[in-house]
Amino acid sequence: MSYAARRAALAARLAGLDRVAVAFSGGVDSSVLLHAAHATLGPRALGVIADSASLPRRELHAARAVALAIGARLVEVSTDEQDDLRYQVNTGDRCYFCKAALFGAMERVCRAEGVPWMAFGEIVDDWRDDRPGARAAREFGVVAPLSDAGFGKDDVRRYAREAGLAVAAKPASACLASRIPLGTRVTLGRLKQVEAAEDALKDLGLAQLRVRHHGRSARVEVGPDELAFAEERRDELARALAAAGFDGGFELAVYGAGGA
Repeated sequence: MSYAARRAALAARLAGLDRVAVAFSGGVDSSVLLHAAHATLGPRALGVIADSASLPRRELHAARAVALAIGARLVEVSTDEQDDLRYQVNTGDRCYFCKAALFGAMERVCRAEGVPWMAFGEIVDDWRDDRPGARAAREFGVVAPLSDAGFGKDDVRRYAREAGLAVAAKPASACLASRIPLGTRVTLGRLKQVEAAEDALKDLGLAQLRVRHHGRSARVEVGPDELAFAEERRDELARALAAAGFDGGFELAVYGAGGA
């Protein structure tokens, strides 16, 4: 199937929903889905974003800007996954409880708005991995128009470029809880510590970035094209990390090269 055929299939899938709430994070996949839903359904499509402790404030502000540029209405909901002990203990299924909290909150929005469908930004590449969040989506009856239409990573990037979305070249991102090693409890303090550290390092000029929490020390992962830049500024990184509570030193590595 050609890209044009996949786009047509996406539009047809969305048109068949009539009214839909899109789980929106401000990442490329959910931004493309919200754009396509709004382009197809107009005001009968809306975005829903979960405002929780695991969402960096920078990401929330950026997501608001993307939704505004698309012209879609964005509903912000507070989610309570942080109160769930099963989420806090941070085993391999943490994402299930996070997504279950999101979809539960979305259900309440849909009932109030009279919206019959919820959708999320799954793409076909996601099928390669075990994703507890996708299991939660199935249990809540959440549909996946992008993967239904055969959209993969290259397709969403191409769509985003063609639509002029600001996220077209945005690096992949994940929630703050993903920076905490499995088996280490997810606490508000640890989430805030990671967010403060990443904010400080981004202010120094780093773009693709993860600060992995290892107690008083940290593993700082950067994009391969930013490693030399980071190496040259080790002292600045150390001071910024110490100010955020990582005063036990840090390891510098390329993002994706064996990080937890």
